[in-house]
Amino acid sequence: MSIIVNHLSYIYSKATAYEKQALKDVSFQIEDGEFVGLLGATGSGKSTLVQHLNGLLTPSEGSIYYNGEDIFEKDYDRRTLRGKVGLVFQYPEHQLFEVDVFTDVCFGPKNLGLTKSECELRAYEALKMVGLSDDDFYVSPFDLSGGEKRRAAIAGVLAMHPEVLILDEPTAGLDPKGREEILSLIRKVREESGMTVILVSHSMDDVAENTERLLVMSKGELVFDDTPRNVFREYETLVSIGLDIPQVTKVLWSLRKRGIPVSTEAITLTEAKAEILRAAGRMG
Repeated sequence: MSIIVNHLSYIYSKATAYEKQALKDVSFQIEDGEFVGLLGATGSGKSTLVQHLNGLLTPSEGSIYYNGEDIFEKDYDRRTLRGKVGLVFQYPEHQLFEVDVFTDVCFGPKNLGLTKSECELRAYEALKMVGLSDDDFYVSPFDLSGGEKRRAAIAGVLAMHPEVLILDEPTAGLDPKGREEILSLIRKVREESGMTVILVSHSMDDVAENTERLLVMSKGELVFDDTPRNVFREYETLVSIGLDIPQVTKVLWSLRKRGIPVSTEAITLTEAKAEILRAAGRMG
């Protein structure tokens, strides 16, 4: 179930006064079951890129292959593709529109042509998976909290039983508790389903703690495709394109500048704690 992006370019408002190139010759491959982080500052092209992955946008140049088929071929069924490659938008309000949460989550399966009972069973299972209580099933999605809206939006995609789950800034605007709850949910879904997950973010800490591989965008181009540890070694380049390194890595750099013999390779809280204790033991 690989995704191959082959020399993808995209121009908004082509041949007008508002023409803007959002993607420039982007190529990469994502294999089945990978947990990939997609990083980039505002305007880097990351949201434009993920909207190509399930055919919401058509490229100006290049192609995308899903399971060996070009999704932009004339006869390709992109409706079915959107059931297999599920996209959760950054703002859940753009995805939630029905009178109540349960009906909203039934919408995707209904569009797949499933029976009423099949839609309802999938909706129930998805809502339980994301941790929404039965009391929330029949309220307006707009009466939910920010974190609950995101859970409902994720449930709407999970109810279609996707093979790939793309989440565009799923923790944006949430407090630390809500942010960790959503990230924990994403980890749980992946562990239980084995599906491919693409986490779009501008948070270094979120991707450092959760992903196995990073794709980094800047001005429409792919500038890094590597492990999080290798990417975060390129601190100066990341800063130059409007990004940063994980907070724990910055703390280690600060300690090292003060003469404490710590390695600056740690990118997660667990790694940083172990490194600080190791250095303290050596100094003691």
